[in-house]
Amino acid sequence: MTEQGPILDRLTHRLAECPPDFLAEPRIGTSGGVHTAAVVYDLLFELAGSWPNPASIRDFSGSAATRRNWLRLTAVASWLLYDDWFCNQRRFSQQALDWLQNGLNNLAELVSADLFVTDQDRREELVRLCLSALGLRPADESENQAADRLNTLNSVERIRLIKATQEQQKRARQLREEMRRKEAAEAAARVNRE
Repeated sequence: MTEQGPILDRLTHRLAECPPDFLAEPRIGTSGGVHTAAVVYDLLFELAGSWPNPASIRDFSGSAATRRNWLRLTAVASWLLYDDWFCNQRRFSQQALDWLQNGLNNLAELVSADLFVTDQDRREELVRLCLSALGLRPADESENQAADRLNTLNSVERIRLIKATQEQQKRARQLREEMRRKEAAEAAARVNRE
């Protein structure tokens, strides 16, 4: 996030105005209407100024129903990246593709795509994740400010921390129980010796 990007409010506002078509059911097999692969293909053209290799968008073809939310989130993230600020740069095509293919999977498992349009914090999270994936930070923010705010909003990181805390608490309970059993055994041994 070393380079300054666009203004954060501009992009969160753009997400709030995401057309319903981008949240419609993705094409999976023969059902659904949104051809996510076509959306990504057109986006990559806009970002690069040239047509991408069709093989690069194969992952977005929607062959697995279990990836429904990921396909919907990919469409919403594509809407975000269609912003003129990114398209006019003509240099973010590969980073955008990498992010869409690999950076949204865990997020899509945790949060419904709709929330990245309707919820203010989730909109900001998606914008910050996008900017970070492109090596950018919001305009008028330092690298530290941008990183701190992203860490605060990051759903995947928050869930990871919650799970880690739960594991630590579980381990602490187990240790306390083992200590109680050991103390009880030692007390019983002392009673038997007396």
